[in-house]
Amino acid sequence: MARLRGTRRGAGLRREPPAGRDPLPPGRGRRRHRRFRACSRRLPAGGETLAAQARAGDLSAADAALLDAFCDALWLEDGLSKNTLESYRRDLAQLAAFLRRRGLDAAAESDLYAFLATRAGRASSAARRLSSLKRFYQYCLRERRIAADPTLRLEPPKPARRFPKSLSEADVEALLAAPDVKGALGLRDRAMLEVLYASGLRVSELVALRTFATSLDAGVVRILGKGAKERLVPLGEEAVDWVRRYLEAARPRLLAGRATDALFVTARGAAMTRQAFWHNIKRYGARAIPGKSLSPHVMRHAFATHLINHGADLRVVQMLLGHADISTTQIYTHVARERLKALHAKHHPRG
Repeated sequence: MARLRGTRRGAGLRREPPAGRDPLPPGRGRRRHRRFRACSRRLPAGGETLAAQARAGDLSAADAALLDAFCDALWLEDGLSKNTLESYRRDLAQLAAFLRRRGLDAAAESDLYAFLATRAGRASSAARRLSSLKRFYQYCLRERRIAADPTLRLEPPKPARRFPKSLSEADVEALLAAPDVKGALGLRDRAMLEVLYASGLRVSELVALRTFATSLDAGVVRILGKGAKERLVPLGEEAVDWVRRYLEAARPRLLAGRATDALFVTARGAAMTRQAFWHNIKRYGARAIPGKSLSPHVMRHAFATHLINHGADLRVVQMLLGHADISTTQIYTHVARERLKALHAKHHPRG
């Protein structure tokens, strides 16, 4: 078995530093921390930074500094991804604008009720926004920036139960066959789709794969998932075969002498991005299965649903998907049950 190298990130960082001392020592770690803070302070909307918003009057300097400290603490304690941190920043920057420069640490319970009411929308979005507020004010209370938590009595709305849309096995086969494997890019895309369906990875996990974390001889990949949690995921013979073909015939042509440890690369030799691959999925889906509703998680949903349809144990599916709570995985049993009901209604003489 090929040796899988790498390190765990985010482990052992929960201990708070002594008062007056920086959380990271000088050197390589500090440089990486500064780079992270510089990129994580960018908000998706318009590409503005918190500092730019503060200068424009949307955020006070005090609120901008407080958000920086909060997001740095989240990263150090939980190893949250850049995308998750950006969601926290966006929600709290909107709250700061709503408060009209009164200060995030001066908000009362009534202010938060009013803010959430102005952002009415899907229950899932409201629940996520309230989660951001609760986490932020728990941090402020812990750091003694506020005397009481204004979110204690706020409760999230109950979201309507929604089942993930999944493709049939025939749909998946059509989607897998969509790329033109005669070219390097098509061969890369076929390998990526095969890995997605064989492993149930998130798209962000797929594009983050590195060559040193991939063992084709053992048929596994090592994944660093949410919360910096590692897991080993099997690929299966079909996916291994396509990845091997890509590594031998396509990746060297795409790299053209450039060096990177990213497993899947673009025509310019850089690591693939989530956005670029999602664009490819939509393009192949429109060609192979027109009219089907696709999402970035479409192959992940198909992976889980098809496993359960074929009798896989729910705990095994949970481990493969990297779900921390089995209740997240249980939704796929409802998908399988609805499929059985539909089959019964269609084929039973009294259905």
